[in-house]
Amino acid sequence: MQKKPDNPNHPTGVYPAVLKDGTPSYRSMVTWHGRRISLGSYPSEEEAGSAYRDALRILSDTALMPETLMETVLPLSKRVILMNFRDRGIYIAQPIYLENKYFRYYLDAVRVLKFDIDDLFYYSSHKIMARGNHLFVADYGSQLNVLNRYGIRSYAVEGRDYRFLNGDSTDFRYENIEIINRYYGVRQVAERGFARYKAYIHIRGELVVGTYDSETAAAVAYNKAADILRRRGLKRSYPQNYVENLTASQYAEVYTLVRVSERLESIPLEGL
Repeated sequence: MQKKPDNPNHPTGVYPAVLKDGTPSYRSMVTWHGRRISLGSYPSEEEAGSAYRDALRILSDTALMPETLMETVLPLSKRVILMNFRDRGIYIAQPIYLENKYFRYYLDAVRVLKFDIDDLFYYSSHKIMARGNHLFVADYGSQLNVLNRYGIRSYAVEGRDYRFLNGDSTDFRYENIEIINRYYGVRQVAERGFARYKAYIHIRGELVVGTYDSETAAAVAYNKAADILRRRGLKRSYPQNYVENLTASQYAEVYTLVRVSERLESIPLEGL
């Protein structure tokens, strides 16, 4: 619940409120170029007033940037939002600062991510969260790994399955990401100077399904190996590779012709 201040001694931009449990609170708001911006709620009138003054200082001083060390009540995310609005004239409710052809997303003062401008619409309405090195957004009730947007599997390994070409793992611009292995159970290997693709499947350990000339054949071989194990009664859930560059008839032909390890028909499955 919010009400206008009835005490003329309340600091400018501060509005007393009461939380649901009856605890007094103070909301801070600033108006800039006709837009009313909430600065958050604070436990004391003094803190809310400080937030308002900090916001005015940020909005009026273009020398202050997200990397500027500041003693302020406002969290970094709110400072970035205000600075972007000040410099770019666009209000974005996420800690995004627009550059010429890309934007920076501030997780905190240390972790700053870079994205192509094409991703602005998505990330302006999705908050990025971090759990260790795992970056994700809440999307339709589920957690979506940021890497999934590039076709990278959730449990892919950097350096083996994908890599950042400039060595910067915070740079998510499309030109900086190279996918090495896009399918489950497939790894690119070098044999006599040529790239080949080895398919693996986990049973008691990693079993080599086979080595193939193409990534597509290796992906289909992995699917075939999983089908063989399921047919033999193994209840383990193996993800299926969807090979989008093959039609149904092409997939069936590759599936029929691709050879897989004979051990798949004989390896003991008891106890699995």
